[in-house]
Amino acid sequence: MKQSLKAGSITLAAVAFVVACSSKPPAAPPPAPTPAPVSTPTVVTVEPVATPTPMLAPKDADSITGRSINELSGMLKPAFFDYDKADIRGDSRDVLATNATWLKKYSSVQFTIEGHADERGTAQYNLALGDRRANAAKDYLVSLGVDASRIKTVSYGKERPFATGHDEDSWQKNRRAHFVVTAK
Repeated sequence: MKQSLKAGSITLAAVAFVVACSSKPPAAPPPAPTPAPVSTPTVVTVEPVATPTPMLAPKDADSITGRSINELSGMLKPAFFDYDKADIRGDSRDVLATNATWLKKYSSVQFTIEGHADERGTAQYNLALGDRRANAAKDYLVSLGVDASRIKTVSYGKERPFATGHDEDSWQKNRRAHFVVTAK
C-alpha cells in the first residue's frame, strides 16, 4: 500500500505539475477604451482682404448715417498744386467746388485739410508751403459757402508723401491739399 500511495502521490504531483505548467497566465484585462479624441476647433486667422471703398460722388451720397469716418473722407477729393505754388489750379477749383457742394449738403461734417509738398526743398520751407496750400483750399471752400468753423488745417510738408517715387509723377501726387473727415 505504501507503494501505491507513493505512486499515487507521484502521479498526483505530476498531474499538478503538468496542470500548473500548462495553465496560461491570467489574461490581462482588455485595455480601457480610449475616449475618442475631442476635436478642438482650429483657429485660423484670416487677414482681411483690402477691398476698395467705392468712391461715391457727392451727389450720390444720400446719407452719411452709418458710414465710417474713413469712408466719408474718401468722398472728398484732394486738390493738387503746381511746383512751389499755393495757388488753386483750374482743375483743383472744380474738385473743391464738388467738395463744397457735398460739405454744404452735410453741414454736420467737420474736417481737416492737410497741406503737403513734394520732397524737394527743406523741411521748414515745405511745412510753410503745405500750410499755404491747406489755407488756400480752406479759403476757397469758405468763398463757396462752407462754414469756416468746420475746417481745421495742418501742414505735413514733405513728411507724409502719397507717392514715394523720386520723379515728376510722384512729386505731382504729393503737392496736394488732402481732406480728412474728423467728425460727422
